[in-house]
Amino acid sequence: MNAELRPRPVPGLGLAAIGAEEEALVLEVLRSKALFRYAGLDPAVPPAMTARLEKEFREAIGTDYALAVSSGTGALEVAMAAAGIGPGDEVIVTAWSWIACFTAIVRVGARPVLAEIDDTLNLDPSEIARLTTPRTRAVLVIHYQGVPADMERIQLEAHRRGLFVIEDCAQSIGSSYRGRNVGTWSDIATFSFQANKTMTSGEGGMVVTRDGWLYERAVRFHDLGNYRPYHVATRPATSEAFAGGQFRMSELTAAVALGQLRKLETLRAHCRALHERITTRVASLRGLTLRRSPDPAGNFGFELYLFLADAAQATAFREKLDARNVNCGQRTGTYPQYHRDYVKNGRAHAPGASPFRGLEPWPAPGYRSEDFPRTEQLTRRFVAIPLGWLYTIEDADHIAASISAVHQELFPAL
Repeated sequence: MNAELRPRPVPGLGLAAIGAEEEALVLEVLRSKALFRYAGLDPAVPPAMTARLEKEFREAIGTDYALAVSSGTGALEVAMAAAGIGPGDEVIVTAWSWIACFTAIVRVGARPVLAEIDDTLNLDPSEIARLTTPRTRAVLVIHYQGVPADMERIQLEAHRRGLFVIEDCAQSIGSSYRGRNVGTWSDIATFSFQANKTMTSGEGGMVVTRDGWLYERAVRFHDLGNYRPYHVATRPATSEAFAGGQFRMSELTAAVALGQLRKLETLRAHCRALHERITTRVASLRGLTLRRSPDPAGNFGFELYLFLADAAQATAFREKLDARNVNCGQRTGTYPQYHRDYVKNGRAHAPGASPFRGLEPWPAPGYRSEDFPRTEQLTRRFVAIPLGWLYTIEDADHIAASISAVHQELFPAL
């Protein structure tokens, strides 16, 4: 088929892979009539679906404790509360990150301190030394779009300063770094099962840790301060109760997530095969640079990034790929935090809850685009190409051929 006339498929991740497996597990829950994880029709037989999800997730990731929650955003709040982060504290987080990364910090009363990214599109580890103050409590590391951050350097920089490391693995379930899954390098980590993620239950998330104290505190915060018998059997309580929120996962959500978890490795292998088939054909094109990965063997592979020399070239490249029916974008739904309205005005839900009150004028240094020249430059000159479950080898070949053809059009002399 002529490359320019090939129909534009929708790539799809976990949502596109939903099928009989998820249906069977959901029906199992419905037939049990036990939708709440802590109580069913028979008091002697507690519902088991969320517990099964936690067990299999824990085993798949390679950690000691896993706690299912209502969303990835909720997971971030639970993780920070477990670490005792609150008013007066600061948390380092990349300026290039999803909304929830910033707002979850604000929600627990702490101040997000924005950091530059490097050419991995993840946290530049050297930023930890630059941004740490006596108020810094933690570093929130985002593994952006399937590529692991440089966790060895980040851990070294953070722990030598006595900081918690929190991994946000929402966009990278199934990715790894130096042979270990993301989510197992930090003190505590979070995952999201929102509809656009590699595995999904529409909404939902997971908090994982190897630290029993953090697990107990996470449990209490996610369930109104409670520590129910299921968790006592997992780890006996050792700390006092405190007021918490409500971030519990339902049995129906857990059923869908469990079906998806069991497909995750198949989806990863499929995406990696597509990614490698394209990159081997375009990596040598002069004038194009592929996104750097700290560990290419650990990439999930569901998105391909091409860097051009400047924003104008990236725009021209994207427009020509789009004309050839290649799904691509200048951005991927993520924008620098300092471009968001809630950063521009520095507000929280109530004036006294804003961690930015007292900083005048606003936006203060550290929350303006001119404070992040590297992030601005990097994020304006890439083209992102999604890959996924519904793409075939023929689609990968079409994308590779289109990239080569557009390259020849724009850079005939190279």
